[in-house]
Order: sequence, then C-alpha cells, then structure tokens
Amino acid sequence: MPAVSRPRVSVIIPAYNALPELTRAVTSAMDQTLGPDRVEIIGVDDGSTDGTGEELERLARTCAALRVVHQENSGCAGVPRNTGLDLAQGDFVFFLDSDDYLGPDALRRMVAMADANGTDVVLGRIASVGGRAVPRAVFQYNQPRTDVFSSHAYLTLGPWKLFRRSLIERLRLRFPPYRNCEDKPFTAAAYLNASGISVVADYDCYYVRYRENRNNLTLTAADLAHRVDGTRLCFETVARYLEPGPRRDQIMRRHVEWELCGPLRALLPRESERDARERFFPEFRHWARTYVTDALFQRLDAPDRLLIHLLRADRFDDVLTVARNAQRDGRRGHLVDKGRVYWLHPFFRDHAAAVPDVCFDVTDRLPVRHHLESAGWQGGVLRLAGHAYIEDVDALDPATEIVLRKYRADRPEVRVPTTPCLPAHPLPGEERRYEMAGFTAEIDPATADDGAPLERGLWNVHLDVRAQGVSRTVRFGGHREGGEATHPARRRVSTPQGPVVVVPYFTPYGNLSLDVGEVAHPVDPPCQVLRALWHTRSTLLVGGRLTDEAVREGGTLRLRAEGGTGTVHEVPVRCEPGGSTTVFTARLPVGRLGTGRWTLTLVMDGPGEDAPCRTAVVPHFGRLAATRWLRFGCRPYYAKPVALGPARALGLDVAPIKVVTGVRRRLRR
Repeated sequence: MPAVSRPRVSVIIPAYNALPELTRAVTSAMDQTLGPDRVEIIGVDDGSTDGTGEELERLARTCAALRVVHQENSGCAGVPRNTGLDLAQGDFVFFLDSDDYLGPDALRRMVAMADANGTDVVLGRIASVGGRAVPRAVFQYNQPRTDVFSSHAYLTLGPWKLFRRSLIERLRLRFPPYRNCEDKPFTAAAYLNASGISVVADYDCYYVRYRENRNNLTLTAADLAHRVDGTRLCFETVARYLEPGPRRDQIMRRHVEWELCGPLRALLPRESERDARERFFPEFRHWARTYVTDALFQRLDAPDRLLIHLLRADRFDDVLTVARNAQRDGRRGHLVDKGRVYWLHPFFRDHAAAVPDVCFDVTDRLPVRHHLESAGWQGGVLRLAGHAYIEDVDALDPATEIVLRKYRADRPEVRVPTTPCLPAHPLPGEERRYEMAGFTAEIDPATADDGAPLERGLWNVHLDVRAQGVSRTVRFGGHREGGEATHPARRRVSTPQGPVVVVPYFTPYGNLSLDVGEVAHPVDPPCQVLRALWHTRSTLLVGGRLTDEAVREGGTLRLRAEGGTGTVHEVPVRCEPGGSTTVFTARLPVGRLGTGRWTLTLVMDGPGEDAPCRTAVVPHFGRLAATRWLRFGCRPYYAKPVALGPARALGLDVAPIKVVTGVRRRLRR
C-alpha cells in the first residue's frame, strides 16, 4: 500500500459468537473522529456459529474501511488477533475486543499523543459498563511521556492500547494461543521495549463490559489450567528483557502478587489434590524460587511473604492449608512487640510451623489515620490541632511529632514536638482505643530549626506517628476540616535575618505545606477582595474595598487577566465611596478571553515612576461555580474556576465545549 494512503491506525477486532455486542464495537471504530480514510478495521471471525460472520459482512458493505476475515475456530483471542496483525498496514495498531467499544474521539487523541511525544504505546482511559473492574491509578492525569518504572502503567496489561506497529514488528510480537493470560506477555514485552509510554486520562477512550450471556473468556477460562502457561511466559518475558536488580524486582512484583500469589490462594484449593500437588504446585514453587529475590520478598505484603516462604521450602500441605483459610485468617488481629507489629496468623511463632517472624511483620503496611482539625496563627506561631494513630496499635504513650522536610533540598529535616490531648471530636465505636491520639503543635518559623529560623523555600509537613514504640511517617493535611478552620492566611514573621512571609497552603493532593519567602521590599496590597461572582454567564464581577493608603495615593486600579502565553487583558475598576471606606467593582468579559488558563490579579501603579506596582490576589471563592455561554451565538464555551498556587489565587480555565462529549455525558447521567 503506498505511503500516502496508509492508514494511521489498524483496529483489529477478534470475534467469536459475539452477538449482539459486536455491532456496537465495530460501529464505534467506524465513527472515529480520526476519519474513515485514516482508520483500517480488520474484523476476524474465529469460526462463529451465531451469525457473527454474517453481521461482519453486513457492516463491511456499509464501510469500505472494514475488512472481514473468516477462519476456523482457534478457541482463544490471540490467534485471530495475530491474523489481524499479519494484515495490518497502519502506523499504529489498536486491539478492540468484540464486547467492548471505543469513545468517538479515542483514536484521534491517542494518535496525537503518540505523534507529539514520539511514544510507542498509548493508554487511553478505560471506563466500566455494567460494573466490570477497570484500572484507575494510571489514569489520574495525562502523562505525555512516561515508562513502566515511574508510572502505574504496568498494572494494566490488557491489549486495549495503541501500539506503534513498527515496535511490534521489530520485536516480532505475536499472541500465544492461550485461552487466558495470552495478552499479558505481549503487552509486557511492548512496555519493556517501548520508546516511551503516553497516557490519555482526560477522555473515556475505551469502554469494557461483560457480555449479556456472560461467556467472556475472562470468565469462562479462569481456572489454573488456562492461566499457568500465560503466567509462565509473563515471568520469562520480564527475565528476558530486564537484568537482575531493583528494576526487574519492581516489575516482577506485579506478577508475583497478581499471577502467582493471588491465583494460588483463590484457585489452587479448587483443584483436585492430585492436580494441585503434581501439576500446579511445582510451577508455583519454581516461580517463587527463581524470580522472587530476597529484596523483592521484603517488599511483599505479609500474606504473600508467607506463601512464598512455604513454596520455597517445598511445603505443599502447608501452602494448601494457608490458601484454604486465607479469608478467615486475614481477619485475625495483630501483636505489638518491641516496636514491631505482627499478623496473628496461626503459624506465627508456632514451633511446629517453624516460620520466621519476618513473614508476619506488618509494621510498615498498617494504615495511618490522621486528621487536621484546625490550623491558625497565634501571633507569629502557626498552631495545628488534629489526631493521628496507627491502625491496630492502641494509642498508648503517644509521642507524635511534626516533621518539616524542605522540598528538593538535601538538608536535615526539622522536628517539632506535639502535645497529646483528646481529639476535638470524640472518636466513634472501636476507635475509642485511639482516644489519646489527639495532639496540638506550634510551629514558630523564627525558631523552628533548632532555634534558628526556617530557611526560605517550600517545606512539606509530615507526621511521625508513634505509639507503643511503633513509628510511621506520613504526609499531613490530606484529611481535614472544611472552611476557614484549616485555611490559615499568609503571615509576615519577624526573624533575626529580617522579615519573611509564611504562606500555609495545600498541595494538589491536599497535603499541608509552608512557603517561606523573604520580603525584600514589602508592599501591602492596595485592596481587599470580598467577592467574585458571575454578573452574566460570560462576565465576572469582582468587588471589594480599597485600603486607606491606596485611597490617599490615588493610583489607578485595574483588573488583570494573564494567560499562560503571556497575553494580558485588563479592565478598569470603578471606585466609589461606600460609608467609611471606598469600594470598587470590576467587570471582566470572560467571553473575550482565549482558550487556556488565566490568572486574575488587581494591579495599582505606585505614586512615583520608581515606585513598585502594588498587587492583590483575587482569591478563589469556593462557591464560585463553572459557567457556560455561546460564543458568536453558536459555539458553546465554558470557564471553570481553579485555585492556583499556595495563595489559592483565582484562575479560570477557558475552553470550547465538545458537543458530542457533552451529549454523551448527559445521556450517561
């Protein structure tokens, strides 16, 4: 096929007795916004007997981009996928299961991401239809370029991704003819050899669902007999492409937890004792001895560590006992001993079982529950109040400390003691065992660093939660009271080295941090912003009052909107007397702003040529909602308020509304 006419994407759809879901799958590929001339669809009928082949032929008569292949039944999805790969001509390949379907803009977005970043694999956000489980961790935000070592991409090894076809052909990748786990070695090999991975997280690209008759291979071929070959190939693939060491351990951990320990617990007890002992146990034992290094062993959770130890020791009967009783034993309590916490499994310190304590140590796995109840200034001291405890460790003799760690700085952390107290709100029910987990702490920026002031820069606030000699350190502030109780304002603090401004703020993940900045030329803001609201759908009204000093100086106040590219829009501010003060209002026509993120400030020139401008942040008011309007009378746009930076300044994200997306979301609701 000439290069000029080569499609960008080959969509391969393996189909076996796939009615009625097949039609939605195929038409979702036909209707892609990437364009019918840029999408090649290859439907492979794998010996269906329910009319699937006829439906593919009918659809092909309506779409020149659809090519239909009929073959004898292979009993798995990998073989028809391979047939499609042998025929594919696109720059990229996408594997679409016949019971799933694509979002209309999916391929365009994924191809654009791959083209812009030179990546070989693109993950599009997966949505669930009918309750089927989907991965979520990797789709928290867009990732233009990442890899399996610095993202959660390796947690999803399904084939529903955009693969650069040159990568597949260079590696000579094909799917093994297994009924289950055939996709994992294929995806693993592509991941480990890819020149970058991209993630599209802001659009539902792929919709997964169970068939109406529940005959998905995922459900009908779930036993160990259908899993063991694919699992073996997973381990061999990782060992082939990664040298021994921490990187291999990181990737192997996924397979040890999901393909070894999980199925062993859930499926081995269902097998006959003969098959379990002679057919499957030797495989599990081999994987545990060959691929689980001592370093990886330490990173596993206690139940998995116990299974790996018993497998390595060739203790079949004990492995079967642990697997059969896993659900019951998982609910057993814990023992605190010499600063460590142990799972009270029946084998723990049983001389007959002879299992080392390390298999039951859960100290570093126990959740830490913490809550910030209030934060506010008392003079120049920031006072925090909250509670924190380690789950399953009674809060006896608590000695929690605040830990300040400077962002991206190789310097010792700063520790601030806390004072134990009862929590502000009584803890319910069984949590009363932690009633001494409350605390207060005072952070004095002028003396916190062992009598010296905190250095300028960003400081992240942690908690070192201690009880009964057990210690766990976590970020603090992600769980807190609402309103002003935990949103202290900036404060100017005097130190021996001069005045500094300290701004407490919450990171995008909700954790508390401090921005300590030097005040070289302190300039007070010219006004106080009291409100920001929508005057019309596309006009923002900002109002407040001027300071007495600003009134005396008589400068001109302007409301400024600055875009990410440096574009600035300014509107005049109207000032008029309002009782004992001068009030102001400004109307910003947001409908005239271009697409992008805009930050809002109020600016007043100084009284002289050399005097600095005085600015005031327009704060983000939580009650200010998003708005929509029609630009040029026909195209819908929206503006979404966002809080920017430690000062929580008001920003506006302005963009056109995609009509198709809006209709789809409304129908889904």
